[in-house]
Parts: sequence; C-alpha cells; structure tokens
Amino acid sequence: MNAGAKIASCDILLFLHADTLLPNNALGYINETLQADSEDSIVAGAFDLGFDTQKIALKTIAKVASWRSRLIKLPYGDQAIFIKKDIFEQVNGYEELQLMEDVNLMQKLKIHNYKIKILNQKVITSARKWENSGIIYTTLRNWILISLYFMGVHPNKLARFYK
Repeated sequence: MNAGAKIASCDILLFLHADTLLPNNALGYINETLQADSEDSIVAGAFDLGFDTQKIALKTIAKVASWRSRLIKLPYGDQAIFIKKDIFEQVNGYEELQLMEDVNLMQKLKIHNYKIKILNQKVITSARKWENSGIIYTTLRNWILISLYFMGVHPNKLARFYK
C-alpha cells in the first residue's frame, strides 16, 4: 500500500480491498468530504460497512462496525479508507505490519488530532471469509485480536491467529 501511495500522482489516496465494492459515486463523496481547506478540515475517512449477504448476523455486525467507527473514529481497511496524500506522507503512511496496519494508521491520525469522517454510504464487502470460518468464531477472534493489540501485543505476533 505504501508503494502504491508513493507512485500515486493524485492528492487523495483510496485503499480498497480486493473483495470490497464501492458505493455509486464514491469518488464524488470522497472529494466532497476532503475538499474543505480550513485548518479544522477532515483529512481522512471511510464508508459504512455492508456485506454481500442477507444474513441478519452479518447485517448486525456491519451496523455495530458503523457505530464503532463513528464513535471512536476507527474504521477498518474493509471500509475503504481514504486520506489526503500529504497527510498520509506526514504520518509516514502504513507501518510494515502483518495485521492492524489500518488501525495503526487511524491511531496516528488521531494522535495528530486530524479529523476522520465515516460516510453514510456503504461499501459492500464479501461475506465469504465470515461464512467460511463461522460468524461467531470470526467475531470473537477479531474482538480478541483487537483487544490484545490495544493491550500492547505486537500485531505481527497476532497475525498468526488471524489466518
């Protein structure tokens, strides 16, 4: 992701997972969100999370992820993170981590008091990994891993439990 950001010739970067689809007019929403040039302006953001399934459990997980993202300004990579390129460079981009690089980037923005916005429009992410591994198992594993990360366990140690 850092290599792509380095050669990008535009002012805004969008990090999109291969199994995630953007909402209609996503680039317009991103541009509109990041256009303000005041000292107090938004420098990064992401979309609400949606899954390509009608399963109630995954719809609930997506809703909780949206609340979490808004409440603590901590979107995950599957929400299509976007950021002003100069800010990305200023915080030295993504750390070379095997896991939690998205969380780490958002933490760096928050440390600098940069504003992050979660847009109401939803990306649609594949539910395949959740369904194949089990929704309860995947949810519990993710909660445990993020908790251990915030307790100081290095993400590269946690990565072996993610696969």
